[in-house]
Amino acid sequence: MKDGRLNMENIDETFIVIMLKDKETGFLEKELGSYAVDDKDGLIYNTYAVEEDGKLNVYVRLTCGRDVEDWEYDAVFDYYDPQTVMEVADSVEEEDGEYNPMWIVKFPFDEDTDVMEEKMERLLALHKKELDSVYETIADKKDEYSED
Repeated sequence: MKDGRLNMENIDETFIVIMLKDKETGFLEKELGSYAVDDKDGLIYNTYAVEEDGKLNVYVRLTCGRDVEDWEYDAVFDYYDPQTVMEVADSVEEEDGEYNPMWIVKFPFDEDTDVMEEKMERLLALHKKELDSVYETIADKKDEYSED
């Protein structure tokens, strides 16, 4: 805010709050930080942190940002290369059973807000680029994946 007015330059930013999740109960215990990221594509489903072996790890559940057609579901998983986000992640796992394809990305928490925002921005950029490539690749594969 400047002079009591909202800064319209940052209107596309989404604020992501990372909460510490109790590993045993699953309850969210406390806020670790709030981060401004550009998620206009709606790629972050949710995020949280868990203490594991004395370290805080952030888990980001990434999705497609849109509903996929039935035939696209398997095609997206088949053509998405999780290695593309390993530049910023320690691990990436496909999460099957959700309405749309989803990936759980894990990376270490950093106390520095700028570092965390940069990591999440880079993660989103890599994920978006890979998704765009996947959608382009599968565009003509409907017959291969349709059960009709």
